[in-house]
Amino acid sequence: MNMGNHPPLSFEFNMILLLLCLANLSIAFAHINGFGEQPLSKIAIHKTVVSLHSSASLRASPSLLGLEGEDTEWVTVDLDYSNPSPDDWVGVFSPANFNSSTCPPINDPKEQTPYICSAPIKYKFANETNPNHTKTGKSSLKFQLINQRADFSFVLFSGGLSNPKLVAVSNFISFANPKAPLYPRLAQGKSWDEMTITWTSGYDITEAVPFVEWGLEGKLLSKSPAGTLTFGRNSMCGSPARTVGWRDPGFIHTSFLKNLWPNSVYTYRLGHLLSNGKYVWSKSYSFKSSPYPGQNSLQRVIIFGDMGKAERDGSNEYSNYQPGSLNTTDQLIKDLDYIDIVFHIGDITYANGYISQWDQFTAQVEPIASKVPYMIASGNHERDWPNSGSFYDTMDSGGECGVLAETMFFVPAENRAKFWYATDYGMFRFCIADTEHDWREGSDQYKFIEHCLATVDRQKQPWLIFAAHRVLGYSSDYYYGLKGSFEEPMGRESLQKLWQKYKVDIAFYGHVHNYERTCPIYQNQCVNTERSHYSGNVNGTIHVVVGGGGSHLSKFSQVTPSWSLYKDFDFGFVKLTAFNHSALLYEYKKSSDGKVYDSFTISRDYRDVLACVHDGCEPTTLAT
Repeated sequence: MNMGNHPPLSFEFNMILLLLCLANLSIAFAHINGFGEQPLSKIAIHKTVVSLHSSASLRASPSLLGLEGEDTEWVTVDLDYSNPSPDDWVGVFSPANFNSSTCPPINDPKEQTPYICSAPIKYKFANETNPNHTKTGKSSLKFQLINQRADFSFVLFSGGLSNPKLVAVSNFISFANPKAPLYPRLAQGKSWDEMTITWTSGYDITEAVPFVEWGLEGKLLSKSPAGTLTFGRNSMCGSPARTVGWRDPGFIHTSFLKNLWPNSVYTYRLGHLLSNGKYVWSKSYSFKSSPYPGQNSLQRVIIFGDMGKAERDGSNEYSNYQPGSLNTTDQLIKDLDYIDIVFHIGDITYANGYISQWDQFTAQVEPIASKVPYMIASGNHERDWPNSGSFYDTMDSGGECGVLAETMFFVPAENRAKFWYATDYGMFRFCIADTEHDWREGSDQYKFIEHCLATVDRQKQPWLIFAAHRVLGYSSDYYYGLKGSFEEPMGRESLQKLWQKYKVDIAFYGHVHNYERTCPIYQNQCVNTERSHYSGNVNGTIHVVVGGGGSHLSKFSQVTPSWSLYKDFDFGFVKLTAFNHSALLYEYKKSSDGKVYDSFTISRDYRDVLACVHDGCEPTTLAT
């Protein structure tokens, strides 16, 4: 390079360039490993000092919620403070009566026991609704509360989030029945004719017997018992789940409804038989049972990842953290009559160790999960924690180390601590991998993946789908582009020969918060030049990143590989519609408007699946 008469670049300029490169790299690394600080973690609650002010008052109303059986209510908090400041904030605490007696023991005698040891379940700044709060000292805030098995109080703090000073505490409020059975989550059982129903309540088995009353719509109802699980603080692997993020999870019940008729509508309600002989009931729900494997009927599947939890009341704790979450949720609710099953492939709540957020997420998706199977996969924000057996030694789960996901939702895995499983839905076979455990050749999971792919009868179930959280296939995400591999490290090296051998139609991933679709591909090469319609032999697998369920978006690499057919920096989800054994429609929809922005169709016959392709041929002999 000819520099001419230009002086050499200065040391300072070179250092600036280096720092800029490092900054870009750290941003990309942070994104892929959990960028976006859990908003509750911004609160230094253990530093709280008591500074009660006689001129400060908080009043919450109504004081009794759920009088008509509601599990969600709006509460108004009126605030009056004679010494206001811009960083005043109001936290919602549940249980309402917090004090140092609930704090774990302090081993160091020189260390003072904190006054508050648990984070609020949500918070707002006092000036949210009244910009003149600092002048008038008055505000009226609206919070949406869900029934979470305990009472609530509202606390006014000054000093901001980093140096909170407790100024005033409101009256206590509660739901009429805090222990009520709530937030049912359907999931496929281990056989096609089984549906599981999981829900949360405040009733231990010593207080009440849990069950589900259910039956074909309009027919006699029967009762099925439920198993009950819970866990304690000592089941958490680290902080904040074990410390300020801890909250009693209540009791999680699962009932198994067996011997279901295919494609039939069933009604159900959750019940608890109290020791005094009285019953506590949930409201009534309904679902449609799964089709028989191979059954030729209309079947519609939704797939997305990384949605997270959001707040309809605008609480600051999730301000701009999961900005697309409610749009995705609401779009699915709007389209629910045209959905049969949902797959949420990892990074479920982004609770990151703040246990209260799991209740709030199950309440958010209840209109969906109570009506169609809501199948989940394990992501880094559910599982990863150092020295806990996760494949990645990060702290992304906030100390949950998989316990919340494994307990709050059912999946038909042989071992729910190892989150891989197979499930059939009519003409579909789904092989769900767990990227937070080793998937490489020789591992237990690799053996499962091959078994799942190899045991499907493609004449009856032609549509073979692979799904996992991290991108084991292809993505032109910025971070992957920096590494030059355009995949999760060690991603496709072991698995691509299985996808090819068993002719997987589509592989789905989350983790990267955007949308991208590849051509049918094998070993980095497109094997089909079509973009919108595929027919004939299955020469390669289409890879799809669909991680735009709701969390902050991920930027793409400046390089667009030749295999990348369509990409979108927006929130959305994929819908698959199988019309029969020969026709499949694929649609990518934006969460903002529900319109289709990318699509293709597949049409083929059984002989096309059987046909020999490169690295996908059955052995033959010349013998006759």
